[in-house]
Amino acid sequence: MKLAIGSDHCGYAMKMKMLPYLQEHHEVTDFGCYSTDMVDFPDIAQQICGAILSGKAERGIMFCSTGCGAVIACNKIKGIRAALCHDVYCAHQCVEHDDVQVIGLGGEVIGYYTAKEVIDSFLEAKFLGDEEFVRRLEKLEHLEAKF
Repeated sequence: MKLAIGSDHCGYAMKMKMLPYLQEHHEVTDFGCYSTDMVDFPDIAQQICGAILSGKAERGIMFCSTGCGAVIACNKIKGIRAALCHDVYCAHQCVEHDDVQVIGLGGEVIGYYTAKEVIDSFLEAKFLGDEEFVRRLEKLEHLEAKF
């Protein structure tokens, strides 16, 4: 799978721990940051989401201290659905029911092995496409266009 990943300075350590594992199994583009020097997560989120919307990546992963800010930033971009995921159930269900393309992970919230399991669950999941889920996605798109 083609992945777009990135972090702010608070998520940098977790991203760097996960990067070798992700590169073993996927085609990964890292949009930064590249050190613990302070950066603004919306800048990284914009690049990750741009890669997804342009078709250069299929899914994205944002690492920050809690994952919250990263998810907020991604959800501001039209056409993107992002979810905060710190457990396996949410990681697969957000894709299966809501066709989420980006997850946010808190490098200061979960450890390496949990993050690995969450990421695997997210990346292995497929949108189910049931009528109820399609209907809800259409309503989300309507909300996005309306406001």
